[in-house]
Order: sequence, then C-alpha cells, then structure tokens
Amino acid sequence: MTSTLLACDIPTKINGTEAQQEAINVLFEQFSITDDRAEKIISQFVEEMRKGLDHEGATVPMIPSFVTGRPTGKETGKYLALDLGGTNLRVCEFELKGDGSFVVHQQKYIVSEELKRGDMRRLCDFIADCVDNFVTEYGSEHASEHLQLGFTFSFPVDQTDINRGSLIYWTKGFACENAVGKDVVKLLQDSFLRKNIHVNIAALVNDTVGTLMAHAYRHPETTLGIILGTGTNAAYYEKLKNIKKWKGGEQVFEEMVVNMEWGAFDNERRVLPLTVYDNKLDRESINPRQQMFEKMMSGMYLGEIARNAIIHLIDQRILFDGHSSNELNGQWGFETSYMSTIIEDSSADLEDTRHVLEEVLSIPSTTLGDRQVVHTICALVGRRAAQLSACGIAGVLTHTGQLDGNAVVAIDGSVYEFLPGFEKNMYNTLESLYSNNITSRISFALARDGSGFGAAMIAMMAHKASLAKKNQV
Repeated sequence: MTSTLLACDIPTKINGTEAQQEAINVLFEQFSITDDRAEKIISQFVEEMRKGLDHEGATVPMIPSFVTGRPTGKETGKYLALDLGGTNLRVCEFELKGDGSFVVHQQKYIVSEELKRGDMRRLCDFIADCVDNFVTEYGSEHASEHLQLGFTFSFPVDQTDINRGSLIYWTKGFACENAVGKDVVKLLQDSFLRKNIHVNIAALVNDTVGTLMAHAYRHPETTLGIILGTGTNAAYYEKLKNIKKWKGGEQVFEEMVVNMEWGAFDNERRVLPLTVYDNKLDRESINPRQQMFEKMMSGMYLGEIARNAIIHLIDQRILFDGHSSNELNGQWGFETSYMSTIIEDSSADLEDTRHVLEEVLSIPSTTLGDRQVVHTICALVGRRAAQLSACGIAGVLTHTGQLDGNAVVAIDGSVYEFLPGFEKNMYNTLESLYSNNITSRISFALARDGSGFGAAMIAMMAHKASLAKKNQV
C-alpha cells in the first residue's frame, strides 16, 4: 500500500465524541493524496501539456503568449504599464536601473459605471486622458521617443500578436458597446493618436505571464510563474520548436512564454481525487465540469469545499448537535479567509475558531470537539490544495526537464501568501516524491504585481525583440 504524502502535522486525534473521531478518520482518507495518486496526476499533467502544445482545442489550452526572450536584469529605461480589470484603472511608470532594481510611480483612476456601459471609444478616450495626465505629472512627456506601454487587459481576448487582440466578451461589470470582436489595442492606440499622446502600446498582457516576467527581471533564472489566488494559472518558458501548433512564423528568440490556463486540467476527471464535497461544489457552480483543477485549489472555492464538508456532518448531527445557521447554509457562506483564521488558531480552546463559528456565522454554540473537527477540515482542504499545486509544478518541471536541475518558481496570490502552511505543504509534497534535496534546488518565491511591473517588463521585452528584428533585416 502506498504512503500518503507528507505534510505539516494535522492532529489525527481530537477531544470530541466517538462519532466525531470516526468522521475525522474518514476525512483524512478523503482529503489525503497518496504518492501513487500524485505520480498519476503528474504523468497526466505532462500528457495534457503535450496535447495543448500540439493542437488547438485541448483541455489545457497552452496558449502562446507572443512574449519571447528572457530579461537579464541589466536592462534600463522607462516603461509604462496600464492595468484595467475592475473598478480602478492603474497607470504605472517603471524606471529600470539595470541591476535588477527599479523605481516606480503609479496612480489609480476610478472607472465610472457610466464609462463601463457606454461606448468603447469614450472609455478609450478616458484611459488616454489618464495616461496623458500621468506622464505630464511625472515628467516623461519630454521623452525624445515614444514611451513603450504594456496593457494588462483582464478580459477574455483572442490574442493574435504581442500587441493585437480582439475582445471575446466582457466580464466584471463592463458592457461597453462597439468593443466585442474589435482589437482593443488598436482602439486605445487610436485614442492616443487622436490626442497626440506619444505612447506606443507594445504589448497586450496576461497577468500570469506578467508574474513570471516581473520576477525574472530581478531573478533571471525564474522559469515558472503561478497565480494561486482567487483563481489559479501558470506560465512558463517553452522552446518555440516544441509549440507544434505555432503558426506565427520565425521569432528573434528561441523561447516563448506559454500561458497554460492550467485551471482546466483534468476536466475529464481521470486522475483528480474528487470527493462528494467537490462534486457538490462543481454541480452548483456557474460552470459545471469546467476548471476542475482550479476548483480544488483556488481561493474562490476552498471555503465552499470546507462548508460542504461541515454541512454534511451537521446533517448527521455529528457537528453542533445538528444546528446550523442562515449564514452557514448559504452557498459561499464560509469564506476562504475564515479558513486562514481557523488553521492559524493554535490556542488550547480554539478561541478564534469559536469566534468565527459563533460570532460571525451565528452557530448557537460549539464544543471543543466541534471546533477541532472544523479546524481539521480547513487544514485538510488547504493541505490538499497545496499538494495539487506541487503536482502541477512537478508536471511542468518534468516536461521542461528541470526537475533534476535548479528552478525558481514565482508565485503570486492570496492563497499562497496567506493560507497558513501552504508553502510548507508544497515543499513537503515535492520532498515526499523526489527526496529531500529537491528543496535545495527548486525554490518558491512570492512575486507581486504581475499586472503592473510584469506588464512593463513585457513592453520592454517586446520593444527589445522588435529592435532585434530590425537589426536582422
């Protein structure tokens, strides 16, 4: 029989009833991943990556980002970033110092509801005015040549070049007219031209690709960028010759960043260790049978998995003497942030856990045994998410042949940063699979601001590639 993956200690014994102890034993079995299962996940992951690189329409899309080459950390100059994806528009200027360091100026502008629902031309004119105000304020309007800008546009786009992409549909409350099916870069560049603003949109940016590039400037050995937050995704450097479906012609550099969109891994449910709690979450979600990998490990869903397990035990009168509350009964009622508070609670009577359950979620009363069961559920759901993340990383590094070498993995997102024990569980998983010295060769690093600094870096790399192309002619 194969051993379960090692992880940070989660107590297997509690001070509750016999039924609660039995429930804990079952939960451990449901939420633990064996070495054998992990190896199957990794093997399937490598196979799905190969399919995605080979042809369109694969489960893991493996989207070429058009971002080629690696930063050296020695680049200098001023580059702009524009980040549009919600209530605020953020404009940044990064001055690269050439030693892996930079200076940043940034400003946020509120995008009104009227602009979100009006004509796209008006939104683009507003963005152009914000950029104009920003460069005027920070003195870059005297630049002798066009400033290069990276545009993080956090909506679904069909990208056809480094700075070309058509909007597929709006999300996040935006509904501008005359935008869907249009090239968003051209629309915004036209506004810059109309207003005589000397800014060139050098790149349309995906924030996961940005995470990789943001960290790579300071640490050029960075090979993989990951988002582990509300959602999850990964991007890595791939040899262009391995992207069999690539039809974009020759490039200056031999490598291109691939945006994996790995949240869709195993939508077919071949290898992921789904529980009844995962199946319930998926069935009740807005996108059933899609994004299965993401649903087991990202911040939007972890609290709901835990809630499903808690409700299941309430229904059997194993928790809270069978009592629930309106707050806990509601879908998404148990936030992932509550999990962080509960996992971190090391007090003898689990007072912080009691506060979340009784004061925030209005459970009439809880015993220490109740609180220990909830604490265990949260720890197990969090640990499994970390184990699956590590499997994804191992899959990518197996594919690239770097599992036996050195690799730096840049990670951004609230789950990685704030869920207690998450990073440790990732390392423990790799150690369990590949021996102790792997953690001296593969390191994880917190990388922030892929949508800002990462976008500026991609603008810089795109400009660098276009100059190199001109020099080849």
